[in-house]
Amino acid sequence: MGGLREMAAPFVVTGPSGVAVRTRFKGLTPEDEEVLRLVGAHLGSLASRDLKARCVEGLEHSAASWAARKRALTGVSSSRWAGSVTKATHDQWALARRGQLAHIQGLEAGVKVIRHRLSLPVGAKGTKRAPGGYRSRREWHAKARRLRVLEDRLERVRADWDAGRVRVVRGGRRLARTRHHLAEAGLTAAQWRRRWEAERWFLQADGESGKRFGNETIRVTPEGEVSVKLPAPLADLANAPHGRYVLAVKVSFAHRGQEWADRVAANRAMAYRIHHDTGRGRWYLTASWQIPPTQAVPLEAALAHGVIGVDTNADHLAAWRLDTHGHPTGNPRRFFYPLTGTAPHRDAQVRHALTRLLHWAKACGVNAIAVEDLDFQAEKTREKHGRRRRFRQLISGMPTGRLRARLTSMADRTGMTIIAVDPAYTSKWGAQHWQKPLTSTTRTTSRHDAASIAIGRRAQGHPIRRRTAPPPHDQSDRAGHRTVQADRRALGREEPRPRIPGPRTRCVPPDAKRKRATRASNTVRGARSDQEWVQNSLPLTE
Repeated sequence: MGGLREMAAPFVVTGPSGVAVRTRFKGLTPEDEEVLRLVGAHLGSLASRDLKARCVEGLEHSAASWAARKRALTGVSSSRWAGSVTKATHDQWALARRGQLAHIQGLEAGVKVIRHRLSLPVGAKGTKRAPGGYRSRREWHAKARRLRVLEDRLERVRADWDAGRVRVVRGGRRLARTRHHLAEAGLTAAQWRRRWEAERWFLQADGESGKRFGNETIRVTPEGEVSVKLPAPLADLANAPHGRYVLAVKVSFAHRGQEWADRVAANRAMAYRIHHDTGRGRWYLTASWQIPPTQAVPLEAALAHGVIGVDTNADHLAAWRLDTHGHPTGNPRRFFYPLTGTAPHRDAQVRHALTRLLHWAKACGVNAIAVEDLDFQAEKTREKHGRRRRFRQLISGMPTGRLRARLTSMADRTGMTIIAVDPAYTSKWGAQHWQKPLTSTTRTTSRHDAASIAIGRRAQGHPIRRRTAPPPHDQSDRAGHRTVQADRRALGREEPRPRIPGPRTRCVPPDAKRKRATRASNTVRGARSDQEWVQNSLPLTE
């Protein structure tokens, strides 16, 4: 296909590899809260010190240095607390390293675009694949200055990358910058300080299979009793044997509670994290564990009963059910999720939309849902889209990663298979070939609905274009049954139908000769224009 990029084949998305559930501590006593604060602050200071040491090591990090850091922390905490702290430090450094690489790639993309546009004359028009020159000399000059800024920034980040330096802020860089904008954030200095300290606490421990209830540091019994192993400097606060502190409340997990209880009773590894929400004044406990990956269902088996194509948009999901032949059946469905309010509220709206989608798919008897494999990381730079600020905000606000992770996790529980397809040209070709034919007086088909059909057909391996074979040679149908889908090896099957002059049926070439001579018309209206009619004055008689 000339001018079109090569599209990736659809694939079945693998299921989740872990589970995390959360519950709330209800009825903590002031003594319990004070002990949790002291333990979190002490371990948080140790985590900050260990992270500093890890950043100093840079690329010279080794297993021996890791063991040395762990031995240094063991004397002021415990062996298991030291292991949890050093592992969390290693994960945080690796995450910062990956973010540094993504930052370099973003700067390189911005520099490349600016250099290209500066090389073009002012006012030069762009093409479909590359932007044109800048609109005015003033804008050209401003972008030339910005190019120097980006190049300097890129040089510094590359130097940090080569040297293995990362810049990490425990508690979050955004919250650290909020300290200088308290009025805009609606916080007082005391409120910000409490949130900052709570974010820098460390109250998490990885589990270990074979140990009692799957975790020796933060232990939760099947009955819901929570106990914490106190660090060595805080051992005098223990209210239970072996330097442990037992909280006065019991917890239970409403979601996956039975699965959690079975793992705890079998002494399987269970990781816990205690978190304090300073805004609401609440304490939470998060339990997480690994699960074996679900065996992937073959693509043909998943599509045996049809598929539901889903088009992801900024505020809703557009879905349409397709049968095994790629034909849309029934009416389209839309599942809205308004992305307003706080982050937990937005996340809840996404979960509600996905729940409705899965329930509808189950009611239709379909076992597969096709979605686009979207990734807007390279599309969010302002250098690529220029003044299209609303478009950049639109693609930045689409919860593609969160929605994909949520859908995969929720579909795994319901036995639904998620198929990811290449997102290239789905909206364009779907609207071109399916929007108008499916619009009637009783149904209005949107561009997003048509895109969902294109996504479903691509998952099934069908071309997006509605194409039929030419009619057979005669009415006896010697040519065989007419095919609805174009062969996968047919060239240009995804392109628009070319305009070929000739009869509408296209069974006779436009320049072919007729086998039978043209017979003169018997009527005046049907006579040829070059014939001349003469009316005699008298009738002809013998």
